[in-house]
Amino acid sequence: MEMEVLRILVDFGLLILIWMVQLIIYPSFLYYSKTNLTKWHHIYTGRITIVVFPLMAGQLAISIVQLAADFSTFHILYGVFVAFLWIITMMLFVPMHNQLSNEDFDSSIPKKLVKFNWIRTIAWSLLFGLSLLNYYEVLI
Repeated sequence: MEMEVLRILVDFGLLILIWMVQLIIYPSFLYYSKTNLTKWHHIYTGRITIVVFPLMAGQLAISIVQLAADFSTFHILYGVFVAFLWIITMMLFVPMHNQLSNEDFDSSIPKKLVKFNWIRTIAWSLLFGLSLLNYYEVLI
C-alpha cells in the first residue's frame, strides 16, 4: 500500500507543478526582453531542475518497480504515460529551453513553450486521474 501512496504524492506534486508552469511560469516568459529572459532563464532552469528532476525520476522509478511487480493493464498504461512524458520533455522541451539560453533565440520559443506545454499539462492531469482512480480501486 505504501508504494501507491508514494505514487499519488509524486503524481500530485507533478500535477501542481505542471499547472503552475502552464498558467504562470511559461506565460511570464512573454513579458521579458530577450536579454532579460536569457539572464533569468539561466537562474530559472537551475532552480526548477531541483524541483522537477527528483519528482520525474521518482515517478519513473515507481513506474518501473510497480510494472516489474505487477504487469497489469494499469501499470502498463501508467508506464506508457510516464515514458511519453519523459520523451516529450527530453525531445521537445529541453531543446526549446536550451535555445532560450542563447540570447539570439527565436522569439517564438516562449509562445511555443506555452502552446506545446498543454500536451504535458493534459498528460500529467490524466496520469494523476488514472493514478487516483487506481488507488481507490485498490482500497475497495
